[in-house]
Amino acid sequence: MHPVPNLADSLRKLEAVKDVPVAEWSGPRLWWRGPLDVEGLAIGSVQAAATALNALTGTSAYSVPSAGTAAAFDSLRHLRIAGKQPEGFAPLSGFRPTSDGWVRLHANYPHHAARLLQALGVSSTADVGPALRELTASDAESVITAKGGVAAAVRTRAEWTRSPMHQAASRGPWIALRESGGSSGARRWVPNRDAARPLKGLRVLDLTRVIAGPTATRLLAALGADVLRIDPPGLPELPDAFIDCGFDKRSVVADFSVPSVLDEVRAVVARADVVVTGYRSGSLKRFGLGTGDLARDNGGLVVATLNAWGTGPWQKRRGFDSIVQAACGIAADYGSDGDAGWRPGALPVQALDHATGYGLAAAILGLLAERTRTGRGGVATMSLVRTAEELLGAGFLPAPGRGHEPEPLPEPGYHGMESVHGHLRFVGPPLLADGVPVTYTRAPVAYGSSQLLWGKA
Repeated sequence: MHPVPNLADSLRKLEAVKDVPVAEWSGPRLWWRGPLDVEGLAIGSVQAAATALNALTGTSAYSVPSAGTAAAFDSLRHLRIAGKQPEGFAPLSGFRPTSDGWVRLHANYPHHAARLLQALGVSSTADVGPALRELTASDAESVITAKGGVAAAVRTRAEWTRSPMHQAASRGPWIALRESGGSSGARRWVPNRDAARPLKGLRVLDLTRVIAGPTATRLLAALGADVLRIDPPGLPELPDAFIDCGFDKRSVVADFSVPSVLDEVRAVVARADVVVTGYRSGSLKRFGLGTGDLARDNGGLVVATLNAWGTGPWQKRRGFDSIVQAACGIAADYGSDGDAGWRPGALPVQALDHATGYGLAAAILGLLAERTRTGRGGVATMSLVRTAEELLGAGFLPAPGRGHEPEPLPEPGYHGMESVHGHLRFVGPPLLADGVPVTYTRAPVAYGSSQLLWGKA
């Protein structure tokens, strides 16, 4: 059987993780069709989290079931909310032809849809196609992103590798780690001995949205952490995405531009063990909550941050998994011919989001392990585009090695739970604790229904 890429290597600069064996995995190795080793990325990213968790708890209790990983990477499709399947991409999202190629649009959020229409100078969805056919793919990308919309020209891998953005995205480790100043002070948390809930009592402030960041904090919540998610007013999260990643968390809506509210947020930060952020580069800095501010002002705090485009020339540009796939060559690799000619394609799941999420969880767990050793906090940084480069780079199963049929996966072990949203059918986290699946214990709460305090529902 072909080995799984060792993504846990990004954590080896941490003394607490340096000599910890890579967590075990079991089950099928290949199950999705396509030219890239998405399975290796999936198993490897969860394996990194399990390895870091073993380091933190001083055990070898945690391992990775590949079938459970496959289900978790497709959690939204498996979810049922009061018997209904969640909505997929909005009508304006997806691939659209241009005068010389294709562009990928993302307009699931109403404000992004409005900016897209404004950028193209049209007023309805029906007018988008004709407007794009008047533009090159590159010009469409430029026009839409200049207005704060979300789009990417569909590039071949060769076109991407010639770009300055690729030069930035391909440098450095998958997970960038650094120690931050100051000792832990009041942050005296240590792991719980309960293998199913080792993070009980850990305070995690979740300032993330969409999939990648909420996936990281969902895993921490499943392991027992007190996860408090804060969203801004006026830009609500998509309901289905919120529910999918909302298990075992609490939810607050808070306007950071109101001084008294920002004071409350800072008070919560002061008592947090971990802060996770997932906004565009610099977006939180104006509130004094940038990565550097958080690490400098809160001794012992673990800060984990992610965005779409890393530190390259697009670092302030909006981006999502599907947009990164289009830009870096993945959509072209997954393209196919049909009755209407060639059309770009996509990964079988939103693997860049999920893998980055589990990688971020791995970084947090590794930094917590290091903090128990030194008393000092640390900073982890990741991006969707760096995860794409990892998938496209060395160490993964090459296309010629995928000549045999993928193994069919068994139907996932579905769970059921009542909630304020109706009855939920869902799949659990992709981890085993002493051979027993880790599970969610609390249903997602109503959006914005919690208090801006630790330990309060």
